Amino acid sequence: MKNILIIAFIFILLQACTTDPQPSGNTLYEGEQYTVLRDKVVQGGAEAVALSPTRITSNYKSPASQTYRRLVEFKFSLNEKDNELPVGVNHSLVIEGEGQSPVYTFGKKEDTPVQDPGTYLSPNTRYTFRVDLSPVIRQFDEQGYYTTYDGSTIARTEFKGVYIAGGSEPMTWDFVNLDNRGLRMRDPDGDNIYEISLILNPFDEAMNAEKEWTLQNNIDAFPQFKSDIPLVDALYNMSLDETQMLKEADGTFRTGAKWEGVWTRDVSYSILLAYALLEPEVAKTSLRRKVNRNRIIQDTGSGGAWPVSSDRTTWALAAWEIYKTTGDQAWLEEAFEIIKNSVEDDQKTLASSTGMYKGESSFLDWREQTYPKWMDNVDIYNSENLGTNAVHFQTYQILAQMSDILGQPAGEYRAIAQQISNGINEYLWMNNEGYYAQYLYGRHHQNLSPRFEALGESFTVLFDIASERQKKAIMEKSPLTPFGVTCIYPQIPGIPPYHNNGIWPFVQAFWNIAAAKAGNEKVLNHGLGALYRAAGLFLTNYENFVAETGDFLGTEINSERQLWSVAGNLAMVYKVFLGMDFQADGIQFKPVIPAAYSGQKRLSRLKYHNAILDISVNGHGNRIRSITLDGNELENAFLPAELEGPHSIRIEMANNVFSGDGINLVENRFSLPNPQATLSGDQLEWTPIEGVDDYFIYKNGQKLKSVDDASIKIRRTNEYAEYSVSAFDKDGFESFISEPLIGMESGSEQIEEVEKYVSPAGLPFVNYSGRGFISLTKVSNTQVNMDIRVKDHGEYLIDFRYSNGSGPWNTNNKCAIRSLYVNGEYQGVVVMPQRGQNEWSDWSFSNSLQVNLDRGKNEISLRFEPWNENMNVGVNRAMLDYVRIIRK
Repeated sequence: MKNILIIAFIFILLQACTTDPQPSGNTLYEGEQYTVLRDKVVQGGAEAVALSPTRITSNYKSPASQTYRRLVEFKFSLNEKDNELPVGVNHSLVIEGEGQSPVYTFGKKEDTPVQDPGTYLSPNTRYTFRVDLSPVIRQFDEQGYYTTYDGSTIARTEFKGVYIAGGSEPMTWDFVNLDNRGLRMRDPDGDNIYEISLILNPFDEAMNAEKEWTLQNNIDAFPQFKSDIPLVDALYNMSLDETQMLKEADGTFRTGAKWEGVWTRDVSYSILLAYALLEPEVAKTSLRRKVNRNRIIQDTGSGGAWPVSSDRTTWALAAWEIYKTTGDQAWLEEAFEIIKNSVEDDQKTLASSTGMYKGESSFLDWREQTYPKWMDNVDIYNSENLGTNAVHFQTYQILAQMSDILGQPAGEYRAIAQQISNGINEYLWMNNEGYYAQYLYGRHHQNLSPRFEALGESFTVLFDIASERQKKAIMEKSPLTPFGVTCIYPQIPGIPPYHNNGIWPFVQAFWNIAAAKAGNEKVLNHGLGALYRAAGLFLTNYENFVAETGDFLGTEINSERQLWSVAGNLAMVYKVFLGMDFQADGIQFKPVIPAAYSGQKRLSRLKYHNAILDISVNGHGNRIRSITLDGNELENAFLPAELEGPHSIRIEMANNVFSGDGINLVENRFSLPNPQATLSGDQLEWTPIEGVDDYFIYKNGQKLKSVDDASIKIRRTNEYAEYSVSAFDKDGFESFISEPLIGMESGSEQIEEVEKYVSPAGLPFVNYSGRGFISLTKVSNTQVNMDIRVKDHGEYLIDFRYSNGSGPWNTNNKCAIRSLYVNGEYQGVVVMPQRGQNEWSDWSFSNSLQVNLDRGKNEISLRFEPWNENMNVGVNRAMLDYVRIIRK
């Protein structure tokens, strides 16, 4: 009898491990900050209620105006650049009410520290800021240019204006958009005292009025979704409604309510999430808009776009998804040629010795939002990012699959994909943390940034770059904050919310799909709650919201009905609840439904290839108990693509438990600021940082030692060495490294003036070296040959002092690119990003290339090659001052 009881007890335990009872009550997700119920969202006193499938009401009020601090930090700017005071050094002022500031002197920090009273400013307070620009004007008069604190120069003829930047609205730390934000200062009486009057804590009472969403557009042409969860049904319909609003008359998708036009990565990620299935023709038209010279267009961006920004191959992910949902052979052939041409240029331009590709973080393209401020666009080009490399990996995988279908050779594409995957796992995986690092960064030698990056982590799971063990660890150990998964973690101090300290619904959507694939119910539940909370309370699919507060106000820029946010909401139905994984030859069904979301779900009138599908799913779990096609068992839960006409698919879930894996819920945290280091003689010093536990010293990207003091003695030799410092807090969070400093014996670098080999340009620019500089364009000096002599055979670093005034620091598409040859052998590309519109006297260095030089004479050749075409095509111009050669 005793044995029978034991056996019965064990049986009950086993049943408990494989089944989960129906959830009690209405709760879908409950956190400390908010609760999502089957028909509503509750956050404090705010409540959004789904009254019907076509109507939601919300009384949510933004708290932003109630927490606007009286202490404001700001600095002044010449030509929309952060060039008045060192990074992290700002003016501080307590605003008592309407009035005007004292007159600040440009470039001078006030001596007396300002204490934060901890109080808040009333809405719509007018205040005037003033600055004396006499020190700048004096240098203009005396030498024709002004030298900033970091040694960069602004020619008098290139001076465009003085601006104010800051962290309190309407000010912004987005220096490159100060003019667009109305932050230019004026000198009304010609006394060199510039001023500007601002309305601080701007507030519109209409933003806090109770709102409701009701269906405005006809959505009958779309697949219809119905479940027993009213909130999910209503938000699905709201997203279809917003989809209709985002379609333009020319047959393309606009990027958001505030953003006109088609943007490559935005539309591509949106197509990948939902629109390849919903709107394949609009998707194709939109992608065709982003093609030139039968190559993918990289949108305008940092330093003049490609190759600084290098994630244009997101287009390939979207194009392949369209083929999988439509079977359009003509589209496959068209897309294959475009992708193939694009990656051929990428391979010559972006490939790194690590096996990975260089370039800016995919979508995280606002420089200081996710990079240390000392990094310029050359440094960003030289970095190697997780998310961008995951996109390149998947692009080559897609090319291989396309090649198989089209009867083309595929081996090279698979080999390159494997190289990228190997590089990601070798250089970016952090075994102790259980997830991948954000990127490699630095100068010639690269450091690892251990920050978490949500989009890249998601892709490593979705694209199978990560092993099964790694996928499990990523989901269990990645830091998740109360309002959702942040773009990066920890946050960067002193940088306002946007990518930093921000949550983006489309990233949350990819993260949720990855959580579903990895089988982590806790993480998926948290992510669904985060997505549905925001859409429900705000009554739109916003572009982003603040990670700390969960509020849509407070980020640098935001737009309602953002295309990829809308697509992300829809994707929860298609790719999570219904689990449709589109393959080249059919659909693999893998529904993943948390227990709280258990019940009936039905998607009808879904067009797939030449079939019209009616799909229903019942129950919960991540295993299928049974699946039928038109009443007959569907083998392996795989629907062949060749089906035609109407068909019915019925899925019964196993109601299994998959809540065993953990979740790492954390408070939103910030790292310390990176140290500001200097190297004088053999002494490496930096300003002490409050709250530091210790400092890490790096040499050539490798940890040298940790110290408590704010200085260390180094040993200079005639060998090239880069030194940098990071700061750790008591919880083990590491700051970015300081700007790398070169520590080697003087005389180790060699300068060769290029005007020895080509006639000087004779243009009226200043602050160059030697007798002048030369002009590089697509028609002049397309090949510059120089004879360089060195004393010893060995490894050297070569870079070029250049200027590029073809466009602003942050946007446009005129990055200058050339190819370097040494003794007839191709070495790689020389990248010379834009440095300011018409600022041709602002000189800096290109990326450096490591080359092997012979003792004696070597021929150095800088050439314009076909793969050096930039995204502008017409203008590919730079001024070249000299070439620098450093013994490695």
